[in-house]
Amino acid sequence: MKKVGILGGTFDPPHYGHLLIANEVLSALQLDEIWFMPNHEPPHKKKSEYIKNEDRLQMLEHAIQGNEAFKIETIELHRQGPSYTVDTMKMINAEYSGHQFFFIIGADMIEYLPKWHEIDELVNLVQFVGVDRPNYSHQTEYPVLYVEVPALDVSSSMIRERMKTGKTVRYLLPDPVIQFIEERHLYGT
Repeated sequence: MKKVGILGGTFDPPHYGHLLIANEVLSALQLDEIWFMPNHEPPHKKKSEYIKNEDRLQMLEHAIQGNEAFKIETIELHRQGPSYTVDTMKMINAEYSGHQFFFIIGADMIEYLPKWHEIDELVNLVQFVGVDRPNYSHQTEYPVLYVEVPALDVSSSMIRERMKTGKTVRYLLPDPVIQFIEERHLYGT
């Protein structure tokens, strides 16, 4: 049975924090692959209205290049309306019946689990894996494996703000992603 971690997010833009989390979970749980799953419309926040899905997907492709264990799953990009994880996992489990899935979430989402859509059904479809995030607790009544990840306090919103104000983002995201952003004049560059 193939063991696959799923890291969902807007990846707006994808950065070294995402890659670090994916790599640490891959290693700690001895998974076969990590699938990066960009959201179309996450139910808990609004994605940047000016960044097209195609651009986010291309940035993600640039970010993961060179790591054979990192793949992209686009199932949520093809759906309309809010992307509920329970619906996504039903579809993925049906399509990949020989796989065991581990859904990676940050400590901010661990605290939010009681509010997830159909959480009681979802915990039967996927194993949650929690990773630390500064200023959040990882205590929950739901079954969550915990993986320690070195602290890297970086976020996509912080990167967007730095780019908008002309600050450097070097060493916060891969150079091919920075180059793509600059070529496309994204985030005010």
